[in-house]
Amino acid sequence: MTHPPHNVANALTRRLDARDVAALVRAIGVRQSLVQLADHLREDFLRWPAFDKSARAASHSEVGVIELMPVSDGALHAFKYVNGHPSNARHALPTVMAYGALAEVRTGFPLLLADLTLATALRTAATSALAAMSMARKDATTMALIGNGAQAEFQALAFHALLGIRDIRAYDIDRRATDRLARNLAHVPDLRIVASASIAEAVAGADIVSTVTADKTRATILTPEMIAPGMHINAVGGDCPGKTELHADILRHARIVVEYAPQTRIEGEIQQLPPDARVTELWEVLAGNAPGRGAHDEVTVFDSVGFALEDFSALRWLHNVASANGAGEFFALVATPRDPRDLYGWMMRDESQAPNATAGAVKEALT
Repeated sequence: MTHPPHNVANALTRRLDARDVAALVRAIGVRQSLVQLADHLREDFLRWPAFDKSARAASHSEVGVIELMPVSDGALHAFKYVNGHPSNARHALPTVMAYGALAEVRTGFPLLLADLTLATALRTAATSALAAMSMARKDATTMALIGNGAQAEFQALAFHALLGIRDIRAYDIDRRATDRLARNLAHVPDLRIVASASIAEAVAGADIVSTVTADKTRATILTPEMIAPGMHINAVGGDCPGKTELHADILRHARIVVEYAPQTRIEGEIQQLPPDARVTELWEVLAGNAPGRGAHDEVTVFDSVGFALEDFSALRWLHNVASANGAGEFFALVATPRDPRDLYGWMMRDESQAPNATAGAVKEALT
């Protein structure tokens, strides 16, 4: 695996703020960004044994959760800080906000510091579609999208780009969210968003069902009578202890694929099942070691809670495309005195004459 070039010799870290990331995605195109991210995800999932993995550290409160998600492949280390606060809309803040860093293992130097709020939405959708490529029926054309919050557009676009889904039956308890979804994606060729009056109406006849709700509660978004033979369920909203979307009987009669079983057993839909319930990890499916679907009429569930390897892929992708496009700016994130033993002397000197440089200016100086 070839890792991105870095700026250790200059003691500068590349910074991508939220506007930088958005500008990069616009320049590349959302569809192409999702395709590129899916490729990075597949590459990294296929290197699963190379990663030092652990479940994320979570700090829960009555109103939400704050999490730290680390992972390393021995050459690069990545971590993400992310929150989940369902009531944030009342404060004009996103439900999910995130940032992360990519560092070189051999020196510990931080190569990249980036907003991951947008990239988290992109990688979540790309991971969902990547799993569905191996789990959904090959003739799938219709998806029910339950929960039309900030993740909805990304899920719709990922399934359209990677699986050819053309019809989205959308439902949200707030009809304005569904109207926003339809308005934002009205320009996408060969993609039709239809508002549904209920969950049952949206799910009826759908090939794929994506549940992306935000409430931190044991909800029952889907019940067994809604599920038809051969459906693929992309369960995204249940992602912490005490937060679920599927009736447990659906899980008991389905083939279940997860990202990282030790974490999903605590946070995912399968927290409702016995600790030894049989599940398959996504890397096994992508590597061809296990089937994603056993029969045309089998019900399949991707119990997605988000895993640090996906953020590693997102940060690696961001670093690659930012380097190629000269995006962001370089700055002195960490103290790097000329004499590493003289940190005090470095602190006491006036370094104000060395302001931060834009990525473009540094790139020009280096060439």
